[in-house]
Amino acid sequence: MDLEKVYGSFEEDKRLNKSKAYSIEFLTTTTFIDRYLKEGMKLLDIGAGTGAYSIYYAEKGYDVTAIDLVNSNVDIIKAKVVEGKMKINVQQGNALNMANLADESFDIILCLGPLYHLANDNDKLKCIEETKRVCKKNGKIFYAYLSNDMVFITETILKNENYLGGSNYDHKTFKLTDEPFCFMTVEHMRHLMGLSNLKEVKHIAVDGLSELLRDKINAFDDKQFKEWLRFHLYTCEKEEMLGYSNHIVFIAEK
Repeated sequence: MDLEKVYGSFEEDKRLNKSKAYSIEFLTTTTFIDRYLKEGMKLLDIGAGTGAYSIYYAEKGYDVTAIDLVNSNVDIIKAKVVEGKMKINVQQGNALNMANLADESFDIILCLGPLYHLANDNDKLKCIEETKRVCKKNGKIFYAYLSNDMVFITETILKNENYLGGSNYDHKTFKLTDEPFCFMTVEHMRHLMGLSNLKEVKHIAVDGLSELLRDKINAFDDKQFKEWLRFHLYTCEKEEMLGYSNHIVFIAEK
């Protein structure tokens, strides 16, 4: 899988802030990170993309290490760093092997991208074990994954009029075809977390119906959008809503 090519084909740097609807994922994720992040903590952002979360928290004064596999993403993060004002270490690296990082060295770990591109469970578990290794005892790890079932809906309704009955999924199980992006169900994610002996802290539908309803959400005025976001935060932890989100985050405790 050539991730340099994948991420060169769309504007990852604008994905989380290009509209009200797309900002919900970032606003929800940071809302929950902020509940656990305290002054003096060290944060590791694995699969940092173009640095939306790394730069945000470095600007707030946190000690951040940002790692991404894609060289062009690493270059974009480095270009955003304000020397002397941010404590941030940016490096190219692989989530499956972070041998250069010491055991139990981070309080909060964001793994908000790697599981999007790991097709088999052995690699997923290897990534999870590496995050566990570098996480301090009682530290929190945020794992993001792509919802198989909601992506089926958004692809069908919004993006591809020929999706239904096509070759992009197994017609018996509705399992989407993996690569370059890989998809899971809520049940599958819980299975992996069980194998990893990690404690479930929270499970969150971080963007919910935002993409499906993007035109309506983007038409809200600021007051309406604030109230919609409040409603989303009210519903995003409900068990019945978890699968109805393109992006889901499992917060685990070591």
